[in-house]
Amino acid sequence: MVYISEIRPNDNISEIFLCKAKNSLKTKAGKTYYSLILQDRTGMIDAKVWDLNPGIEHFEAMDYIQITGIALTYQGSIQLNVHRLRKARDGEFDPSDYIPCSRFDIKQMYAELLTYTQSVRDPHLAALLKHFFEEDPAFKRSFVEHSAAKSIHHGFMGGLLEHTLSVTKMCDFFAESYPYLNRDLLISAAVCHDIGKTRELSSFPSNEYTDEGQLVGHIVIGAEMVSRAADDIAGFPKELKNELVHCILAHHGRYEYGSPKLPALAEAVALNLADNADARLETMREFLDSQEGKSGWLGYNKVFESNIRASSKQAEK
Repeated sequence: MVYISEIRPNDNISEIFLCKAKNSLKTKAGKTYYSLILQDRTGMIDAKVWDLNPGIEHFEAMDYIQITGIALTYQGSIQLNVHRLRKARDGEFDPSDYIPCSRFDIKQMYAELLTYTQSVRDPHLAALLKHFFEEDPAFKRSFVEHSAAKSIHHGFMGGLLEHTLSVTKMCDFFAESYPYLNRDLLISAAVCHDIGKTRELSSFPSNEYTDEGQLVGHIVIGAEMVSRAADDIAGFPKELKNELVHCILAHHGRYEYGSPKLPALAEAVALNLADNADARLETMREFLDSQEGKSGWLGYNKVFESNIRASSKQAEK
């Protein structure tokens, strides 16, 4: 199997991919064509079907499709020009080849995350974390399988877990370095800050925004999940619940980034810094990985609003 990450310009491709998206569009001359997003476990690639000839059989988004075409370069990115296409038949493909997954062991990451949840001493926060991460098998299964985003960063199975663990580790460092921080509150907020993504995004292979995700968003969904869980715990202090919910509502840091509230607690500031740091560094890693084999200046990246250059360490890979 030739994976998307291995495709190079001018490669002739005859392979099966998952069709993540299909749009029927028209050229300026009025000719209909298909614009596709194809996926395997290494990533996604843009594809075009310019000639809707008899060799292009009927298919829909989320079908596994056998395509024949050539890889070209368009605006600095690789794009597939598809000449023939059909739906793949049962037995011709293994679905696990088409679901991007964390490069880290999911069971080990979850076990490590539990060491942080179980280190929280406040009995009310400890009970809340235990409710989600130990006592609710459906939530646990969804949490470990979900991505942290559709595409920008950690957009793969296990991505939500990987991102949450990284943010929690950074928050633990902050709590140790700045003892005035409430460690129990900060760790609890770090572990729970993105749990709303289990309902904002659908499961793989779709990994698309749900209606609830589009209308409400993971920040508010997560705040509601935590608030309801706290209300079910006898004696959970109202002030502590409000502080935890505030950290979740403020973790994007700015209104224009989707936060309903700006950070008003030191713990909310620390969570925002950790969340932003991990998201941006993972975005950079994924961009550099997509430029494998290249060195020096790699071109403009809209996320960082900068022309990115590989350092000497990345160039050695």
